[in-house]
Amino acid sequence: MIKIFYGDDRVRAKNEITKFLGDDYEIFDGPDLTPEDLPSLFFGTSLFATERSILIRDFSTNKVVFEKLPEYLSTPHKVVLFELKLDKRSATYKEIKDKLEIREFALPVDQNFSLVFDIFKTAKHDGKKAVLMLEKIKQDQDPMMFLGLLASQAIKDFAAKQGTKEKRVLDELSHTDILMKTTSSEPWLLIESFLLQVSSL
Repeated sequence: MIKIFYGDDRVRAKNEITKFLGDDYEIFDGPDLTPEDLPSLFFGTSLFATERSILIRDFSTNKVVFEKLPEYLSTPHKVVLFELKLDKRSATYKEIKDKLEIREFALPVDQNFSLVFDIFKTAKHDGKKAVLMLEKIKQDQDPMMFLGLLASQAIKDFAAKQGTKEKRVLDELSHTDILMKTTSSEPWLLIESFLLQVSSL
């Protein structure tokens, strides 16, 4: 039996893999496989058991072997194909989608994600308003991850313009990052201080 699990929630997917395959299973990387490997992989037996438990990672990224998958749906083994993404437009997917179990494990969408970027844009002209916006979402955020998102926006700004202000913003972000990692200061206070300074940098 073959199952396909895909998505970016690796924790939930791993739990389901263990539930189906158990704790002891063989692992193969799809990109390393060739069509010649498939008969022994899907139909070969081991010395100790006629039924094997097999996990194949990123099988669909290897198009040459993925298109052969319909030939192996009758495998006597327990097989999980674990994919980060799955191209539902492919001919192979359309051929197999009704013949085996396919489950998505997606991380929940952070509804505040776009607001993080709005906060940075706002801080560039109104730091106090940016801090008020931050108050609404910071309970659901990790300060280090939030700072990382601010940094990604600042890097984009610098790549686009490479002006003095953009450089100062990056320098101040770097300074804030160091303080967060090396002092006992409350992380959100440091981020708020940064947001208040952005417009005047």
